[in-house]
Amino acid sequence: MERVGKWLGRPRELYNLLWFKMGGGATVMPPLDQDALSDRLKICYRYLNQTSRSFAAVIQALDGELRHAVCILYLVLRALDTVEDDMTISLETKVPMLHDFHSYLYQPDWRYMESKEKYKQVLEDFPTISLEFRNLAKVYRDMIADICHKMGAGMAEFLQKKVDSLQEWDKYCHYVVGLVGIGLSRLFSVLELEDPIIGQDTELANSMGVFIEKTIIIRDYLEDQLAGREFWPREVWSRYAKKLSDLAKPENIDVAVQCMNELITNALHHIPHVLTYLSRLKTQSVFNFCAIPQVMAIATLAACYNNKQVFRGVVKIRKGQAVTLMMDATNIQAVKSIMYQYVEEIYRKIPSADPSSNKTQRIIVSIQTLCLPSGTVVSHNHYSPIYLSCTVLLAVLSWQYLSAMSEALEEDVQANEN
Repeated sequence: MERVGKWLGRPRELYNLLWFKMGGGATVMPPLDQDALSDRLKICYRYLNQTSRSFAAVIQALDGELRHAVCILYLVLRALDTVEDDMTISLETKVPMLHDFHSYLYQPDWRYMESKEKYKQVLEDFPTISLEFRNLAKVYRDMIADICHKMGAGMAEFLQKKVDSLQEWDKYCHYVVGLVGIGLSRLFSVLELEDPIIGQDTELANSMGVFIEKTIIIRDYLEDQLAGREFWPREVWSRYAKKLSDLAKPENIDVAVQCMNELITNALHHIPHVLTYLSRLKTQSVFNFCAIPQVMAIATLAACYNNKQVFRGVVKIRKGQAVTLMMDATNIQAVKSIMYQYVEEIYRKIPSADPSSNKTQRIIVSIQTLCLPSGTVVSHNHYSPIYLSCTVLLAVLSWQYLSAMSEALEEDVQANEN
Protein backbone atom coordinates (compact mmCIF):
# COMPACT_ATOMS: atom_id res chain seq x y z
CA MET A 1 0.00 0.00 0.00
CA GLU A 2 2.93 2.37 0.42
CA ARG A 3 3.43 2.11 -3.31
CA VAL A 4 -0.29 2.45 -3.89
CA GLY A 5 -0.54 5.70 -1.93
CA LYS A 6 2.47 7.45 -3.45
CA TRP A 7 1.21 9.41 -6.42
CA LEU A 8 1.50 13.09 -5.57
CA GLY A 9 2.48 15.63 -2.94
CA ARG A 10 0.40 18.19 -1.05
CA PRO A 11 -2.91 16.32 -0.77
CA ARG A 12 -4.71 19.24 0.88
CA GLU A 13 -3.90 21.55 -2.05
CA LEU A 14 -5.13 18.94 -4.51
CA TYR A 15 -8.26 18.36 -2.48
CA ASN A 16 -9.02 22.09 -2.37
CA LEU A 17 -8.62 22.30 -6.13
CA LEU A 18 -10.84 19.30 -6.72
CA TRP A 19 -13.84 20.69 -4.88
CA PHE A 20 -13.51 24.04 -6.60
CA LYS A 21 -16.88 24.95 -8.10
CA MET A 22 -16.89 24.28 -11.81
CA GLY A 23 -19.00 26.03 -14.43
CA GLY A 24 -22.70 25.40 -13.91
CA GLY A 25 -22.20 24.87 -10.20
CA ALA A 26 -21.21 21.19 -10.38
CA THR A 27 -18.88 20.17 -7.59
CA VAL A 28 -16.30 17.61 -8.64
CA MET A 29 -15.37 16.63 -5.08
CA PRO A 30 -17.39 18.08 -2.17
CA PRO A 31 -15.44 19.20 0.90
CA LEU A 32 -15.41 16.99 3.97
CA ASP A 33 -17.42 18.44 6.86
CA GLN A 34 -14.88 18.26 9.69
CA ASP A 35 -17.37 19.58 12.23
CA ALA A 36 -19.54 16.49 11.79
CA LEU A 37 -16.69 14.10 12.66
CA SER A 38 -15.81 12.68 16.05
CA ASP A 39 -12.37 13.54 17.41
CA ARG A 40 -11.15 10.02 16.61
CA LEU A 41 -12.39 10.19 13.03
CA LYS A 42 -10.68 13.56 12.62
CA ILE A 43 -7.45 11.87 13.67
CA CYS A 44 -8.05 9.09 11.13
CA TYR A 45 -8.58 11.58 8.31
CA ARG A 46 -5.46 13.42 9.40
CA TYR A 47 -3.52 10.15 9.13
CA LEU A 48 -5.12 9.58 5.72
CA ASN A 49 -3.86 12.93 4.46
CA GLN A 50 -0.42 12.34 5.97
CA THR A 51 0.05 8.85 4.54
CA SER A 52 -1.78 9.09 1.23
CA ARG A 53 -1.62 11.57 -1.61
CA SER A 54 -4.14 11.45 -4.39
CA PHE A 55 -6.03 8.67 -2.59
CA ALA A 56 -6.84 11.09 0.23
CA ALA A 57 -8.76 13.20 -2.25
CA VAL A 58 -10.67 10.41 -3.98
CA ILE A 59 -11.59 8.67 -0.71
CA GLN A 60 -13.00 11.90 0.70
CA ALA A 61 -15.12 12.24 -2.43
CA LEU A 62 -17.17 9.19 -1.49
CA ASP A 63 -20.50 9.53 0.26
CA GLY A 64 -21.38 9.13 3.95
CA GLU A 65 -20.60 5.86 5.71
CA LEU A 66 -18.80 4.46 2.68
CA ARG A 67 -16.30 7.32 2.87
CA HIS A 68 -15.47 6.53 6.51
CA ALA A 69 -15.26 2.79 5.83
CA VAL A 70 -12.82 3.23 2.93
CA CYS A 71 -10.76 5.67 5.01
CA ILE A 72 -10.43 3.04 7.74
CA LEU A 73 -9.74 0.33 5.14
CA TYR A 74 -6.92 2.43 3.72
CA LEU A 75 -5.37 3.06 7.16
CA VAL A 76 -5.62 -0.61 8.18
CA LEU A 77 -3.90 -1.69 4.98
CA ARG A 78 -1.38 1.13 5.30
CA ALA A 79 -0.48 -0.23 8.74
CA LEU A 80 -0.24 -3.77 7.34
CA ASP A 81 1.96 -2.57 4.50
CA THR A 82 4.17 -0.65 6.90
CA VAL A 83 4.92 -3.93 8.66
CA GLU A 84 5.72 -5.60 5.32
CA ASP A 85 7.95 -2.76 4.14
CA ASP A 86 9.91 -2.33 7.38
CA MET A 87 13.19 -4.09 6.69
CA THR A 88 14.27 -3.65 10.34
CA ILE A 89 11.67 -6.20 11.50
CA SER A 90 13.02 -9.75 11.44
CA LEU A 91 11.19 -12.41 9.43
CA GLU A 92 10.62 -14.36 12.65
CA THR A 93 8.59 -11.40 13.94
CA LYS A 94 7.15 -10.11 10.69
CA VAL A 95 5.63 -13.29 9.23
CA PRO A 96 3.40 -14.04 12.27
CA MET A 97 2.41 -10.35 12.43
CA LEU A 98 1.24 -10.37 8.84
CA HIS A 99 -0.75 -13.57 9.36
CA ASP A 100 -2.34 -12.29 12.57
CA PHE A 101 -2.84 -8.65 11.61
CA HIS A 102 -6.57 -9.05 10.92
CA SER A 103 -7.05 -10.20 14.52
CA TYR A 104 -5.49 -6.97 15.84
CA LEU A 105 -8.59 -5.16 14.59
CA TYR A 106 -10.47 -6.68 17.54
CA GLN A 107 -7.73 -6.08 20.14
CA PRO A 108 -8.37 -2.58 21.56
CA ASP A 109 -4.87 -2.08 22.97
CA TRP A 110 -2.73 -3.58 20.19
CA ARG A 111 -0.09 -1.26 18.79
CA TYR A 112 3.46 -1.59 17.46
CA MET A 113 6.06 0.91 18.67
CA GLU A 114 9.25 -0.39 17.08
CA SER A 115 8.75 0.45 13.42
CA LYS A 116 11.34 2.61 11.67
CA GLU A 117 9.17 3.31 8.63
CA LYS A 118 8.08 6.87 7.82
CA TYR A 119 4.39 6.05 8.27
CA LYS A 120 4.87 4.39 11.65
CA GLN A 121 2.16 6.58 13.25
CA VAL A 122 -0.55 4.24 11.93
CA LEU A 123 1.05 1.40 13.90
CA GLU A 124 1.79 3.44 17.00
CA ASP A 125 -1.77 4.77 17.18
CA PHE A 126 -3.46 1.67 15.82
CA PRO A 127 -5.93 1.64 18.76
CA THR A 128 -7.58 4.78 17.35
CA ILE A 129 -7.91 3.17 13.92
CA SER A 130 -9.11 -0.20 15.25
CA LEU A 131 -11.70 1.50 17.46
CA GLU A 132 -13.17 3.32 14.46
CA PHE A 133 -13.09 -0.01 12.61
CA ARG A 134 -15.18 -1.62 15.36
CA ASN A 135 -17.64 1.29 15.19
CA LEU A 136 -18.40 0.54 11.52
CA ALA A 137 -21.45 -1.43 10.41
CA LYS A 138 -20.92 -5.20 10.11
CA VAL A 139 -20.92 -5.16 6.30
CA TYR A 140 -17.87 -2.88 6.34
CA ARG A 141 -16.11 -4.73 9.16
CA ASP A 142 -16.47 -8.05 7.37
CA MET A 143 -15.08 -6.64 4.14
CA ILE A 144 -12.08 -4.95 5.79
CA ALA A 145 -11.19 -7.94 7.99
CA ASP A 146 -11.44 -10.35 5.04
CA ILE A 147 -9.17 -8.23 2.83
CA CYS A 148 -6.70 -7.74 5.67
CA HIS A 149 -6.59 -11.49 6.40
CA LYS A 150 -5.99 -12.52 2.79
CA MET A 151 -3.55 -9.71 2.08
CA GLY A 152 -1.48 -10.44 5.17
CA ALA A 153 -1.21 -14.11 4.20
CA GLY A 154 -0.17 -13.16 0.67
CA MET A 155 2.45 -10.71 1.88
CA ALA A 156 3.86 -13.35 4.22
CA GLU A 157 4.08 -15.82 1.35
CA PHE A 158 6.14 -13.47 -0.80
CA LEU A 159 8.40 -12.42 2.07
CA GLN A 160 9.76 -15.94 2.00
CA LYS A 161 10.23 -16.20 -1.76
CA LYS A 162 11.05 -13.98 -4.73
CA VAL A 163 8.69 -13.03 -7.52
CA ASP A 164 9.96 -15.37 -10.22
CA SER A 165 7.40 -15.75 -13.00
CA LEU A 166 4.96 -13.32 -14.57
CA GLN A 167 2.23 -15.53 -13.11
CA GLU A 168 3.65 -14.94 -9.63
CA TRP A 169 3.90 -11.22 -10.36
CA ASP A 170 0.17 -11.25 -11.09
CA LYS A 171 -0.40 -13.20 -7.89
CA TYR A 172 1.60 -10.78 -5.74
CA CYS A 173 -0.21 -7.78 -7.23
CA HIS A 174 -3.50 -9.58 -6.58
CA TYR A 175 -2.63 -9.96 -2.91
CA VAL A 176 -1.46 -6.38 -2.46
CA VAL A 177 -4.13 -4.45 -4.39
CA GLY A 178 -6.30 -6.80 -6.45
CA LEU A 179 -8.00 -8.01 -3.28
CA VAL A 180 -8.94 -4.42 -2.48
CA GLY A 181 -10.57 -4.04 -5.89
CA ILE A 182 -12.54 -7.26 -5.39
CA GLY A 183 -13.61 -6.40 -1.84
CA LEU A 184 -14.72 -2.87 -2.66
CA SER A 185 -16.55 -4.05 -5.77
CA ARG A 186 -18.55 -6.52 -3.72
CA LEU A 187 -19.31 -3.75 -1.26
CA PHE A 188 -20.52 -1.42 -4.03
CA SER A 189 -22.95 -4.15 -5.10
CA VAL A 190 -24.12 -5.09 -1.58
CA LEU A 191 -24.86 -1.42 -0.85
CA GLU A 192 -26.75 -1.27 -4.18
CA LEU A 193 -24.60 1.60 -5.38
CA GLU A 194 -23.76 -0.55 -8.41
CA ASP A 195 -25.30 -3.51 -10.23
CA PRO A 196 -24.58 -7.06 -8.97
CA ILE A 197 -22.22 -7.72 -11.91
CA ILE A 198 -19.69 -5.29 -10.39
CA GLY A 199 -19.27 -7.54 -7.36
CA GLN A 200 -19.58 -10.78 -9.28
CA ASP A 201 -16.96 -10.17 -12.01
CA THR A 202 -13.89 -10.61 -9.84
CA GLU A 203 -11.53 -10.83 -12.83
CA LEU A 204 -12.27 -7.25 -13.84
CA ALA A 205 -12.20 -5.99 -10.25
CA ASN A 206 -8.83 -7.66 -9.73
CA SER A 207 -7.41 -6.01 -12.86
CA MET A 208 -8.37 -2.60 -11.49
CA GLY A 209 -5.95 -3.15 -8.61
CA VAL A 210 -3.28 -5.10 -10.46
CA PHE A 211 -2.86 -2.39 -13.11
CA ILE A 212 -2.18 0.21 -10.40
CA GLU A 213 0.21 -2.02 -8.47
CA LYS A 214 2.25 -2.99 -11.54
CA THR A 215 2.56 0.67 -12.45
CA ILE A 216 3.94 1.61 -9.05
CA ILE A 217 6.28 -1.39 -8.88
CA ILE A 218 7.71 -0.38 -12.25
CA ARG A 219 8.11 3.25 -11.28
CA ASP A 220 9.61 2.52 -7.85
CA TYR A 221 12.41 0.23 -9.06
CA LEU A 222 15.21 2.39 -7.64
CA GLU A 223 13.52 3.21 -4.33
CA ASP A 224 12.76 -0.46 -3.71
CA GLN A 225 16.33 -1.43 -4.60
CA LEU A 226 17.74 1.07 -2.13
CA ALA A 227 15.42 -0.33 0.57
CA GLY A 228 16.37 -3.93 -0.20
CA ARG A 229 13.00 -4.85 -1.75
CA GLU A 230 12.52 -6.61 -5.11
CA PHE A 231 9.22 -6.93 -6.96
CA TRP A 232 10.19 -7.15 -10.65
CA PRO A 233 9.64 -10.71 -11.96
CA ARG A 234 12.80 -12.75 -12.56
CA GLU A 235 11.27 -14.28 -15.71
CA VAL A 236 11.65 -10.86 -17.37
CA TRP A 237 14.67 -9.19 -15.80
CA SER A 238 16.87 -12.30 -16.00
CA ARG A 239 16.89 -11.90 -19.78
CA TYR A 240 18.58 -8.52 -19.35
CA ALA A 241 20.86 -8.89 -16.31
CA LYS A 242 22.39 -11.44 -13.92
CA LYS A 243 20.94 -9.65 -10.89
CA LEU A 244 18.03 -7.24 -10.67
CA SER A 245 20.29 -4.70 -8.96
CA ASP A 246 22.55 -4.70 -12.03
CA LEU A 247 19.92 -2.70 -13.93
CA ALA A 248 20.80 0.33 -11.80
CA LYS A 249 24.40 0.36 -13.05
CA PRO A 250 25.11 3.12 -15.61
CA GLU A 251 26.71 0.69 -18.04
CA ASN A 252 23.47 -1.33 -18.14
CA ILE A 253 21.09 1.57 -18.73
CA ASP A 254 20.08 0.51 -22.26
CA VAL A 255 19.08 -3.03 -21.31
CA ALA A 256 17.48 -1.71 -18.12
CA VAL A 257 15.16 0.50 -20.16
CA GLN A 258 14.33 -2.42 -22.47
CA CYS A 259 13.44 -4.55 -19.46
CA MET A 260 11.19 -1.80 -18.08
CA ASN A 261 9.52 -1.35 -21.47
CA GLU A 262 8.64 -5.05 -21.49
CA LEU A 263 7.05 -4.78 -18.04
CA ILE A 264 5.09 -1.69 -19.07
CA THR A 265 3.83 -3.61 -22.10
CA ASN A 266 2.67 -6.37 -19.76
CA ALA A 267 0.84 -3.84 -17.55
CA LEU A 268 -0.95 -2.30 -20.53
CA HIS A 269 -2.80 -5.60 -21.09
CA HIS A 270 -4.99 -4.82 -18.07
CA ILE A 271 -6.47 -1.67 -19.62
CA PRO A 272 -9.26 -3.43 -21.60
CA HIS A 273 -10.52 -4.89 -18.31
CA VAL A 274 -10.25 -1.47 -16.65
CA LEU A 275 -12.34 0.16 -19.38
CA THR A 276 -14.99 -2.57 -19.23
CA TYR A 277 -15.23 -2.26 -15.45
CA LEU A 278 -15.53 1.53 -15.51
CA SER A 279 -18.13 1.42 -18.29
CA ARG A 280 -20.47 -0.52 -15.96
CA LEU A 281 -20.41 1.99 -13.08
CA LYS A 282 -23.42 4.24 -12.58
CA THR A 283 -22.77 6.11 -9.29
CA GLN A 284 -20.74 9.26 -9.86
CA SER A 285 -18.73 9.23 -6.63
CA VAL A 286 -17.87 5.55 -7.14
CA PHE A 287 -16.85 6.24 -10.73
CA ASN A 288 -14.54 9.08 -9.66
CA PHE A 289 -13.06 6.94 -6.90
CA CYS A 290 -12.32 4.08 -9.33
CA ALA A 291 -11.34 6.07 -12.44
CA ILE A 292 -8.88 8.59 -11.00
CA PRO A 293 -6.22 6.06 -9.89
CA GLN A 294 -6.45 4.39 -13.32
CA VAL A 295 -5.76 7.57 -15.29
CA MET A 296 -2.95 8.39 -12.84
CA ALA A 297 -1.50 4.98 -13.60
CA ILE A 298 -1.53 5.34 -17.38
CA ALA A 299 -0.03 8.84 -17.12
CA THR A 300 2.72 7.42 -14.90
CA LEU A 301 3.45 4.58 -17.33
CA ALA A 302 3.68 7.08 -20.19
CA ALA A 303 6.17 9.13 -18.17
CA CYS A 304 8.24 6.03 -17.36
CA TYR A 305 8.22 4.37 -20.77
CA ASN A 306 11.69 4.36 -22.37
CA ASN A 307 12.81 6.81 -19.67
CA LYS A 308 16.30 6.29 -18.23
CA GLN A 309 15.45 8.51 -15.27
CA VAL A 310 13.54 5.63 -13.64
CA PHE A 311 16.94 4.07 -12.89
CA ARG A 312 18.54 7.31 -11.72
CA GLY A 313 15.93 9.02 -9.56
CA VAL A 314 12.22 9.64 -9.23
CA VAL A 315 9.75 9.93 -12.12
CA LYS A 316 6.51 11.67 -11.22
CA ILE A 317 3.67 13.24 -13.10
CA ARG A 318 3.37 16.98 -12.50
CA LYS A 319 0.97 18.28 -9.88
CA GLY A 320 -0.93 20.36 -12.44
CA GLN A 321 -1.17 17.35 -14.72
CA ALA A 322 -2.54 15.27 -11.87
CA VAL A 323 -5.15 17.87 -10.96
CA THR A 324 -6.29 18.03 -14.59
CA LEU A 325 -6.63 14.25 -14.69
CA MET A 326 -8.67 14.23 -11.49
CA MET A 327 -11.01 16.91 -12.76
CA ASP A 328 -11.43 15.37 -16.21
CA ALA A 329 -11.92 11.68 -15.36
CA THR A 330 -15.62 11.96 -14.50
CA ASN A 331 -17.19 9.77 -17.22
CA ILE A 332 -16.22 6.80 -19.35
CA GLN A 333 -15.75 8.76 -22.57
CA ALA A 334 -13.37 11.16 -20.83
CA VAL A 335 -11.41 8.23 -19.41
CA LYS A 336 -11.19 6.61 -22.84
CA SER A 337 -9.91 9.88 -24.27
CA ILE A 338 -7.25 10.09 -21.56
CA MET A 339 -6.21 6.48 -22.09
CA TYR A 340 -5.99 7.08 -25.83
CA GLN A 341 -3.83 10.15 -25.32
CA TYR A 342 -1.28 8.43 -23.08
CA VAL A 343 -0.98 5.16 -24.99
CA GLU A 344 -0.44 7.30 -28.11
CA GLU A 345 2.36 9.05 -26.21
CA ILE A 346 3.91 5.66 -25.45
CA TYR A 347 3.48 4.57 -29.08
CA ARG A 348 5.44 7.57 -30.31
CA LYS A 349 8.34 6.70 -27.97
CA ILE A 350 8.68 3.03 -28.96
CA PRO A 351 12.26 2.44 -30.19
CA SER A 352 12.36 0.40 -33.36
CA ALA A 353 15.11 -1.80 -31.88
CA ASP A 354 13.28 -2.46 -28.61
CA PRO A 355 12.76 -6.23 -28.15
CA SER A 356 9.13 -5.66 -27.10
CA SER A 357 8.31 -3.07 -29.75
CA ASN A 358 5.92 -5.28 -31.75
CA LYS A 359 4.05 -6.43 -28.64
CA THR A 360 3.81 -2.84 -27.39
CA GLN A 361 2.45 -1.62 -30.71
CA ARG A 362 -0.16 -4.38 -30.84
CA ILE A 363 -1.57 -3.80 -27.37
CA ILE A 364 -1.65 -0.03 -27.92
CA VAL A 365 -3.59 -0.38 -31.18
CA SER A 366 -5.98 -2.73 -29.38
CA ILE A 367 -6.51 -0.21 -26.56
CA GLN A 368 -6.99 2.69 -28.96
CA THR A 369 -9.60 0.71 -30.89
CA LEU A 370 -11.54 0.26 -27.64
CA CYS A 371 -11.26 3.97 -26.90
CA LEU A 372 -12.50 5.20 -30.26
CA PRO A 373 -16.13 5.34 -31.47
CA SER A 374 -17.23 2.20 -33.29
CA GLY A 375 -15.95 2.04 -36.84
CA THR A 376 -13.07 4.49 -36.38
CA VAL A 377 -9.77 3.23 -37.73
CA VAL A 378 -6.59 3.70 -35.70
CA SER A 379 -3.75 5.04 -37.82
CA HIS A 380 -0.18 5.88 -36.90
CA ASN A 381 0.84 7.25 -40.29
CA HIS A 382 2.83 10.47 -40.61
CA TYR A 383 0.68 13.57 -40.92
CA SER A 384 0.91 16.19 -43.64
CA PRO A 385 2.66 19.53 -42.93
CA ILE A 386 -0.67 21.40 -43.27
CA TYR A 387 -2.31 19.08 -40.71
CA LEU A 388 0.62 19.50 -38.35
CA SER A 389 0.50 23.29 -38.70
CA CYS A 390 -3.20 23.31 -37.80
CA THR A 391 -2.52 20.97 -34.88
CA VAL A 392 0.25 23.21 -33.56
CA LEU A 393 -1.99 26.29 -33.88
CA LEU A 394 -4.80 24.51 -32.02
CA ALA A 395 -2.36 23.40 -29.34
CA VAL A 396 -1.08 26.95 -28.85
CA LEU A 397 -4.60 28.34 -28.56
CA SER A 398 -5.57 25.55 -26.16
CA TRP A 399 -2.47 26.17 -24.07
CA GLN A 400 -3.23 29.88 -23.82
CA TYR A 401 -6.81 29.14 -22.79
CA LEU A 402 -5.80 26.52 -20.21
CA SER A 403 -3.11 28.81 -18.81
CA ALA A 404 -5.65 31.58 -18.34
CA MET A 405 -8.08 29.14 -16.70
CA SER A 406 -5.32 27.80 -14.45
CA GLU A 407 -4.38 31.29 -13.30
CA ALA A 408 -8.01 32.10 -12.56
CA LEU A 409 -8.38 28.81 -10.67
CA GLU A 410 -5.31 29.52 -8.53
CA GLU A 411 -6.52 33.07 -7.79
CA ASP A 412 -9.92 31.76 -6.69
CA VAL A 413 -8.36 29.06 -4.52
CA GLN A 414 -6.04 31.62 -2.89
CA ALA A 415 -8.99 33.93 -2.33
CA ASN A 416 -10.93 31.10 -0.67
CA GLU A 417 -7.95 30.27 1.56
CA ASN A 418 -7.58 33.92 2.58
